[in-house]
Amino acid sequence: MDTILGPLYYAVSWIIVQFHSFYSLMFDRDSGWAWGLSIVSLVVLIRVCLIPLFVKQIKATRNMQALQPKMKAIQERYKSDRQRQSEEMMKLYKETGTNPLSSCLPIIAQSPFFISLYQVLNHIAQGKTVGFINQDLLTSARHAHIFGAPLSVKFMDSAAKVESLGASLTDVRVVTIIMIVMMSLSQFITQRQLMTKNVDLTVKTPFMQQQKMLMYVFPVMFAVFGINFPVGVLVYWLTTNVWTMGQQMFVIRRNPTPGSLAYQERQERLRAKGKLKEDPAEVAAKEAAEAARSARQQPKRQTKAKRQTSAPAGPAQPRTRASSGNGAAKQEPEDAKPEQRGSSSRSAKSGQRKGQQRPQHPSSKK
Repeated sequence: MDTILGPLYYAVSWIIVQFHSFYSLMFDRDSGWAWGLSIVSLVVLIRVCLIPLFVKQIKATRNMQALQPKMKAIQERYKSDRQRQSEEMMKLYKETGTNPLSSCLPIIAQSPFFISLYQVLNHIAQGKTVGFINQDLLTSARHAHIFGAPLSVKFMDSAAKVESLGASLTDVRVVTIIMIVMMSLSQFITQRQLMTKNVDLTVKTPFMQQQKMLMYVFPVMFAVFGINFPVGVLVYWLTTNVWTMGQQMFVIRRNPTPGSLAYQERQERLRAKGKLKEDPAEVAAKEAAEAARSARQQPKRQTKAKRQTSAPAGPAQPRTRASSGNGAAKQEPEDAKPEQRGSSSRSAKSGQRKGQQRPQHPSSKK
């Protein structure tokens, strides 16, 4: 490891030494402020250099979200043929210009610096010079304290080692626990705002479930591995988590994913400020639909009596009805009540039945 990452040890240690020289003009060169701010400045410098990769990560993540339905369809279609499934996936990536590894580029690029910083601080904890940190700087860094905890100690270190650096085990463990909790909380907030605000809610994909799972897995990983890192590495990790959280908040607010909650909020803000240029056809369609909705009135239900009384009055026209007895027509006033018309009709039919003679059975004749 030292042979492979040896050049990075020199690079990381040189950057820390330069920042330490600068902050020594304002603070005591042996203080935790001078060394702690040097580590924070190292994080800021690395993350600024990684901004182009972060932009690629955002684009790659959005492309992967958009491709999830097509990827799922390919998996269902070729689930019995793994080779054909891989070929179709690569073809889809090539056609859309998507690289799945682009979403991991910032993490991959930052990992060597993180490992190098860990090794530099580990050498300092063991009393070994490394890179541009000579014996004089080594002694200064070993005795630098942040809130009572030396930069080179860990949560699991013995009380004798901590006391040899002029600190107490209680102070070290309190400081490391607080920093681990803050690291886990910042990671959780970062993942949660990505899930709740910057995900297209109209597309339900397995990617959303994966992100939801990572929202709980990453904080647990920080809590487990954090107790094995020196305080200086915890400072580095906490700073990069806070930077990531702030950077993502800025991106979500200024350039959210289309279809997400943050995108809708941004559209409303731009519309309120009059900066949103909408299609005139869409605006006219929305206004027409709103006008039609407001003008539409539901008719009220009326009782039978109200419908009869509200009928338009006019000259009663006689209505001609055919008589069932003969071909003569019978006129009936229009305003006659239904009960009267029904009773007259029944009377006519009963009179007709009475006028008819019932034929006698042949056996009754003498």
